[in-house]
Amino acid sequence: MEKQLEKILRRVQKPGRYSGGEWNSICKDWKSIDVKMAFAFPDVYEVGMSHLGLQILYSMVNSRDDALMERVFAPWPDMEQQMRNNGLPLFSLESRRPLRDFNIIGFTLQYELSFTNIVNMLDLGGIPLHSAERMEGDYPLVVAGGPCAFNPEPIAEFIDVFAIGEGEELLTDLLDAYLASRRGGESRQDMLLRLAGIEGIYIPALYRVEYNSLGTINTVTPLSQGVPARVQKRAVTNVDAAVFPTRMVVPAIEAVHDRAMLEVQRGCTRGCRFCQAGIIYRPVREKEPDTLLHQASNLLGSTGWEEISLTSLSTSDFSQVTPLVHELINKHGSAGVNVSLPSLRVDAFSVDLAKEVQQVRRSSLTFAPEAGTQRLRDVINKGVTEDDLMAAVEAAFMAGWHSIKLYFMIGLPTETDEDLQGIANLARKVLERGRRLVRAKGRLKVTVSVSSFVPKSHTVFQWEPQNSIAELKRKQALLRELLRNRGLVFKWHDPEGSFLEAVLSRGDRRLAGAIEAAWRNGARFDGWSEFFDLSKWTRAFASSGIAPEWYAYKQYSYEDTLPWDHISTGVSKNFLVREHRRSLEGAITPDCRDGRCQGCGLCVTLEAKPYFAGGETVASLSNTVL
Repeated sequence: MEKQLEKILRRVQKPGRYSGGEWNSICKDWKSIDVKMAFAFPDVYEVGMSHLGLQILYSMVNSRDDALMERVFAPWPDMEQQMRNNGLPLFSLESRRPLRDFNIIGFTLQYELSFTNIVNMLDLGGIPLHSAERMEGDYPLVVAGGPCAFNPEPIAEFIDVFAIGEGEELLTDLLDAYLASRRGGESRQDMLLRLAGIEGIYIPALYRVEYNSLGTINTVTPLSQGVPARVQKRAVTNVDAAVFPTRMVVPAIEAVHDRAMLEVQRGCTRGCRFCQAGIIYRPVREKEPDTLLHQASNLLGSTGWEEISLTSLSTSDFSQVTPLVHELINKHGSAGVNVSLPSLRVDAFSVDLAKEVQQVRRSSLTFAPEAGTQRLRDVINKGVTEDDLMAAVEAAFMAGWHSIKLYFMIGLPTETDEDLQGIANLARKVLERGRRLVRAKGRLKVTVSVSSFVPKSHTVFQWEPQNSIAELKRKQALLRELLRNRGLVFKWHDPEGSFLEAVLSRGDRRLAGAIEAAWRNGARFDGWSEFFDLSKWTRAFASSGIAPEWYAYKQYSYEDTLPWDHISTGVSKNFLVREHRRSLEGAITPDCRDGRCQGCGLCVTLEAKPYFAGGETVASLSNTVL
């Protein structure tokens, strides 16, 4: 393979994507290891190497004497063509072993538009596409986890095992059970039954799905005793004690996020009603500052990175963020290390933090009001007012920023054209405030970026339909007209891609044939605008007898069985129903970190105390089931 690969790499873009040998990568003695696992990221190398979860699980598995983990990424189309032309199978970066040689292949499901890449990687690896085809023969166990695993049904036919929840909690149990099964000489069916007994493990082949005459799901029923009717998510209980890599693999070429990543907390309780991450990553769990400072020092010393990013769903909500930033700058600033804050609130406090960490270079700041009017912001429970936004942008302009980005969604439930007008009004007010405060008027820029609302599983808006493609295009055209102004820049997302995302995010098992057909039509890298082609999917849906509009545009009732109802986040459906009704009334729900439990059901499920602001009480969990 080595000579063949050397020849191929001369013909493709960025051969560093496939060369391996990066600083801190780990290559173990293959023959002495009991279980070999490949972490498969279904996107290009630069995206995958920016994923913190990869670094965490890579470090965790490779710390075991009996296991190894190697990495494999989706090859760019030029590399795929060379591999197919030359009969070269998809291989790992560390040992350059074919994917077929591994015992376990673990896909991470970060976004639905990567589903065709998963099918493509299996095919390139010489692995049968369907789980049922892998029951006979010594094929790798195909596992998948990540946020999209919370509705696993559209790709259930391709995956043997879904890991529901946080990988650090699940993966050790999965590897131990796999080894026990192999050592006991169990059949693949018996192995799957053994794995089904692990909390957080969902095995689609062990469930029967029945539909009613209206096309919705009637029942999802376990086929064997010991298989849970509802799979409960797993979560790390002590984030300070959890595995965290202090020797991250440094990418061979520039990655999307090419810097050290320091996770300061998990979870978010702000309760934005469109947000899936705010549900599936509950409860909030903060790390102690001493833990973070120790991890930061080790990371910087072992990688050579000159920037450290404080990551979480909302970094400025971390109760100790200000003293942590001060200490990091004091300890590492003199060595030229920058601190970045990728997720900030819409308030002046966040601007003050950004000012502190960007003392030399003022890049643009991004604020996310999400909606243009207070009415709609209350519907989505955003918790941001126009005064909050104007105070934040004023602080930014006075601190030296010339470029502000405003992020909005269109197509949100109850949205009207008045709400779209509100987006334009806010943008003009921000621009006008900048003109009063920024001296270099020619450098002043306000960018308005809009994405389309996609209903996601387990959210307050999971019952809501998406706007049609035609309606989203009409709204984009209206905004284009409203935002014609020097100093304003308007950017938008492709509504066709958002439509497909909605179909896949709300889908059931009947979509598997369409996903495979789209892949056979050439669909790859559907999340990349240069490759996405809806016509490939339109043909695939037609040939599979699927009406995609039914999935994207259906208004579900509370009584409907949703495709993902047998997967539990720990947040009760009653809470989601109550929040949905409150959204239609325009009623806001306060953050439970302000001291009042909002009754989502998670603390009852966990026998846990609520989280209170200030760090005094961080969810005290009595078990690991969410």
